Amino acid sequence: MGSPHAASVPSPSNSVVRKNIYKSPKDLKGMLAPGILTARALDAVRESIAPGITTLELDQIAESVIRQGGGEPNFALVPGYRHTICSSVNDEVVHGIPTGRVLEAGDIVSIDCGALLDGWNGDSAITVVIPDPARPELVAERQRLSDVTERSLWHGIAALARAKHLNEVGAAIEDYIDSQGTFGILEDYVGHGIGRSMHEAPTVFNYAVRDKGPAVKPGLCVAIEPMVTLGGIDTFVHDDEWTISTEDGTDAAHWEHSVVVHAEGIWVTTAHDGGAAALKPLGVTPVPIP
Repeated sequence: MGSPHAASVPSPSNSVVRKNIYKSPKDLKGMLAPGILTARALDAVRESIAPGITTLELDQIAESVIRQGGGEPNFALVPGYRHTICSSVNDEVVHGIPTGRVLEAGDIVSIDCGALLDGWNGDSAITVVIPDPARPELVAERQRLSDVTERSLWHGIAALARAKHLNEVGAAIEDYIDSQGTFGILEDYVGHGIGRSMHEAPTVFNYAVRDKGPAVKPGLCVAIEPMVTLGGIDTFVHDDEWTISTEDGTDAAHWEHSVVVHAEGIWVTTAHDGGAAALKPLGVTPVPIP
């Protein structure tokens, strides 16, 4: 779930962050189960996305998977929010509230989801483009947007595996996106630390910043989540006080994974294989938490 920059997440450079962001090996193992439960909920939603289904029905599917797995939807624990997922369609970037909106062929749909299990949190997001044979060019454009956003996420995760400081992640994300053409990278919403709370320090930028950020060392747990548009980066909040859309009406995509750094390497807790398949082309082999 995207966190507003400089609003709910403390600055990565303050002393509290440096002291408290690193977790114990036992804590890191606690992050595994909620991560996989989150992945399973997103798998079920992905399989169900099709023309004619409502975003509220997708919400119910995700909630059922999480509760049947012994967890609790952590998004519903955020003050003022009561759903399991955020469902953002077309020009909506993040925080879209599930409703009776019926999805249509050609829609680009971002689903953000999280699970709380045994006191620990998972947080992940996917983007799906619904096929539409009548509009192949639109579908291709939207699919490329999703693909670039997803690959930028993996470039950021790969950077984390090699980084000395956290903000190298954002620089890697921006570099990859810039290499693919003209896209907008949201600056008002960023990634975050994750653990006992879904939103913790430190801030995880999706673009290059001057500050180096905290050291990357064992115990760091972060949710990396680039939010990318086909146009500008300016957004507005709908009257529901949650849904974020692009000002210029261009489409958006959102991908996210929760990742832990441990003594032997990194592990993507919200990927069934720890990120192995996606990281292999980038020269990174994730290592299970010992």
